[in-house]
Amino acid sequence: MMTNARYWILLALFVASETADLMPDAATSAEPPVNPNVHCWCANYPNVTFCSWLEPQHSQPLRYIASYSERRQMSISKRCHLTSSSSSSSSSSSVRLWHCHLPDLKLLTDYILNVTTLSSTGSSSSHLSSFMLEDIVKPDPPVDVKVSPRRARNVLMEWSPPPTWTHLDVAPLKYQILYNWDHKGQAKSVTLGPLESTSVELKGLRPGRNYAFQVCAKDLLGLGQCSLWSSPVTITLPTNKMS
Repeated sequence: MMTNARYWILLALFVASETADLMPDAATSAEPPVNPNVHCWCANYPNVTFCSWLEPQHSQPLRYIASYSERRQMSISKRCHLTSSSSSSSSSSSVRLWHCHLPDLKLLTDYILNVTTLSSTGSSSSHLSSFMLEDIVKPDPPVDVKVSPRRARNVLMEWSPPPTWTHLDVAPLKYQILYNWDHKGQAKSVTLGPLESTSVELKGLRPGRNYAFQVCAKDLLGLGQCSLWSSPVTITLPTNKMS
């Protein structure tokens, strides 16, 4: 017959074994967090640069440390100021969008951005991005876009430079025009430019047709890429004759 002491010892070992099976594996719980997908752009050439990334959905609590340095002087790094905001995802749930401001970058210089992700379990991972300022120039879209009929088949399109691009005297902009319409159920479009002025008369349009007009801005020397298109301005050309 089993003694009481032996019974309680075996019971304790059984409970400890079952508890261990239910506990998460330490190696699994300490897996490093997923590296962020970092996007960098310069919205005010040459010295206002931002990098941003989305925090993974349904992740454990995370915090970030971001620093940047010149590739040729990686031992000398600077911390960049981090801010965050909420952003709606395609599933209608809210995700956190992180921003990192990198001021006063130099031209013709290769930079390294280091984003370190720290989890609540103590694990971490690092993401390195490399870029040159000239490659990531991307102004904000032009503003105050206006379209007005001029003659029976012409319109005058006007706009203002993005207010965030504050050094037009040092780094002028050029513009591209996009207008589109529907023709028998098929989308048609025309792209014009580049233009250095902030207005253009578009000719040969069809009276009675509905058109949508947009404009994007790019550095005059062609650095980087064009901005996002401005919000469309839609008008229907009048069918009456205009003088």
